[in-house]
Amino acid sequence: MLKRTVFFILLSSGFFGMKAQQTIPFRITKHNNIIVKTLVNKKDSLDLMFQIAMKDYSLSPERKRKADHIIFNKEELSDHNTVEIGKITQKNARFFDNQLTGHEADGKIGTGIFEGKAFKIDYDNNQFVIYDAMPDVSGYQPIGIILDHDGFYLAADNVIDGKQQQEAYFVLQSGFSGAILYSNKFAEEKHLDKILKITGEKTLKNSEGKTLTTKQAVLPYFKLGENVFKDVAVGFFSGELKTQNVSYLGADMLRRFIWIFDTDRKTAYIKPSKYFSEPYYKMN
Repeated sequence: MLKRTVFFILLSSGFFGMKAQQTIPFRITKHNNIIVKTLVNKKDSLDLMFQIAMKDYSLSPERKRKADHIIFNKEELSDHNTVEIGKITQKNARFFDNQLTGHEADGKIGTGIFEGKAFKIDYDNNQFVIYDAMPDVSGYQPIGIILDHDGFYLAADNVIDGKQQQEAYFVLQSGFSGAILYSNKFAEEKHLDKILKITGEKTLKNSEGKTLTTKQAVLPYFKLGENVFKDVAVGFFSGELKTQNVSYLGADMLRRFIWIFDTDRKTAYIKPSKYFSEPYYKMN
């Protein structure tokens, strides 16, 4: 009887000590975008790009696969959809119509699938991991984050002139293929067009003749937590049109780490991934 009791205690403690988890496989495109295979309403097989800056789903007007079983109203909204991703099923999923997405994708998938859970973006093994309880984060570095309107914001340091660190807030933007895109305000206040080495630019005009110039440049140093990157490829806009209100930490920088987000979305834990020292993505 004693042996049985001891065995039961050991068995129970083993089960209770485990962190229940589920995984979602993904693939990464040459543009650094994450693609997830989904089945919607038991009928429509779609490749959706993971967009960390949104919660719900969307379809692109340029999608390659049919989505005939997602019914939209006049406001281009569709509620009460069922999305299957591997062994995971999400009900009452909301889709937006006619939203542009990344290469090789029929639409976008947001963070709603992780609602109320801690989750990992594991670039080393091409998978998301969803946890019922916080996993062991030994070897990871904590980074404070702010969740605002479905966007994850964090602070990082930018060394623009080779000397002084300039702190800025970035929203994580997995749909942007590059490493860093600065807001109009930051670019103007820090005189990026005069201080940074410009490697390329392109000017566009709208129907009213107003100009928008995209510029690619080299940032001497970028520091995220304890991690320092040198000669980072960055982008910013100049011209009459002021459209970039926030700075992006894009997919090229995201992929350089493995990320774990806590349940409350107040802390991200990061450690270098296999892409940490890869060459920077070159924007067209």
